Amino acid sequence: MTFKRLAEYLQRLEETTLRNKITEILAELYKETNGEEIGMICQLLQGRVAPLYEAIEFGVADKMMIRAIGQGLNVEITDVAALFRKTGDLGITVESIKNQPSGIKYKERNTITEVYEVLFRLATSGGEGSQEEKIKLMGELIKDLDPLSCRYVVRIPIGRLRLGFSDMTVLDSLSWMIKGTKELRPTIEKAYNVRPDISFISSTLKEKGIKGLAQVKPQVGTPILMARAERMTNGADIIEKIGKCAIEPKYDGFRVQGHKRGNKVELFSRNLENVTLMYPDIVKGIIKQVKANEAIIEGEAVAFNPNTGEYLPFQETVQRKRKYNIEAYAREIPLKLFAFELLYRDGISYLGKPFEERRSELEKIVAKGDTILVSQEEVVGDAKRLEEIFQDAVSRGLEGVMAKKLDGIYRAGSRDFNWIKYKRSYAGKLADTIDCVVLGYDYGQGKRTGFGIGDFLIGVYDDKDEKFQTVAKIGTGLTDEEWKKIKLRSDKLKVKNKPENYDVDKMMECDVWITPLIVVEIRADEITRSPVHTAGRVMKPSISGKAFDVEVAGLALRFPRLERFRDDKKPMEVTTLKELKKLYEMQGKK
Repeated sequence: MTFKRLAEYLQRLEETTLRNKITEILAELYKETNGEEIGMICQLLQGRVAPLYEAIEFGVADKMMIRAIGQGLNVEITDVAALFRKTGDLGITVESIKNQPSGIKYKERNTITEVYEVLFRLATSGGEGSQEEKIKLMGELIKDLDPLSCRYVVRIPIGRLRLGFSDMTVLDSLSWMIKGTKELRPTIEKAYNVRPDISFISSTLKEKGIKGLAQVKPQVGTPILMARAERMTNGADIIEKIGKCAIEPKYDGFRVQGHKRGNKVELFSRNLENVTLMYPDIVKGIIKQVKANEAIIEGEAVAFNPNTGEYLPFQETVQRKRKYNIEAYAREIPLKLFAFELLYRDGISYLGKPFEERRSELEKIVAKGDTILVSQEEVVGDAKRLEEIFQDAVSRGLEGVMAKKLDGIYRAGSRDFNWIKYKRSYAGKLADTIDCVVLGYDYGQGKRTGFGIGDFLIGVYDDKDEKFQTVAKIGTGLTDEEWKKIKLRSDKLKVKNKPENYDVDKMMECDVWITPLIVVEIRADEITRSPVHTAGRVMKPSISGKAFDVEVAGLALRFPRLERFRDDKKPMEVTTLKELKKLYEMQGKK
């Protein structure tokens, strides 16, 4: 397939926001590809040339791309920059220049493979002189491609492809490619949750069909999407739901998945980021204490004070997530990993085995030591004893407890009642915090004029419609440092217009819109109904039929305040609309 043909499909995708239409266009595209091309295309649709868990980034900013366009098309850089200021889109900018008569001829056939290989070389170019090498590679590619192809090939390295769909739509479209329906999505998603490499999944489907995914097993070095817990608010309900269960402390740290092969260890966060270099103490602990040639374990990393032995709160633990001065911080704020899951060991997958067996095997392979500790556990069948364990955990400053169904399997990437979290209650009626995405902000007034930000809009994710829906605007409760931090991070993600996958009432419009990449944990007193917030809101035609009125008001957070930034979570991992509705019902409101 030529890249020009792909660009034609990308243009069709860009022109629609209808999810079913996007699914059908993608399926049509995939049918035209071979097994190698489909994997490359699926990566490019994500704006990448490698899976998320591989630390391969383009490292190309707007200024570099402007230089590449100028160099490739023999145009003054100042002219490119001037046109960019008018269009606000480097893709449209390069397409416009390319459409002008210049005497520069482009190649009639540039295959997907050829373009992908150039982009891969660009992304993996490093060291001295790499910036000039990237500009040269990109300039030559722009010179060779037709105008429409240039629009999209320029957007990929600078992270502006923004076609408005998630990996889940890609999985739907793979099912559609085979069956003309979405009925294979659960099977495809189950394999993807174990091997979250869309290139591998799509190529396997293309070459071997749906039966090829039945053989997908965990692979050391490829993170498994982490299982998630349901919520409950008392011990009696937990025992009634899952019966006799294992109770573990809920530590206030961050999830880590450790992959060991011989003396090589890789660590992954819950959002698939490779964090191996950040936590050398955990790497050394796994090498020393995990007695298996190959293993995948999971646990919670918590910082402690080396002088007193006390465990530190999340705000201090998260300081260990850094790319510089790593060794110094490892000595100042060392980590312990409380291991609670064994997912794979020496050729055996434990995902489908009951929790009791996973736990037993985990205890066998983790030797005693100072860094890797098997999480405490008590099996209980009595609600009174569960409440005693819970109260003890809270008194020790922990978040609460986790209850695990004894015969429950590990459901990668899914949330179900095999795991239940029971967290301490706070003032107000809300049983848990809410993870939200920052959608945009308004300019500051009064004291915060100097900050340039007065409030910010947050939303949850409707995974059915693949849209972010609003729940609150937050204008109080942050420290000066937090206001500065959220402004600085937001400004790096500014976009010209409101993204297509934002469902926002006109009363909640923002002065500045941003790409949905900042995840925040929000505490609130309760969930209420609000006609101006869109989470779960239902509209109906007005009497005149010319507009829409609110039939059911949306869900909103009362007295929301920032608890912390959640850099360990992807935007699609925030609280979903379905989960928000459950929390609302748990308050006793119908």
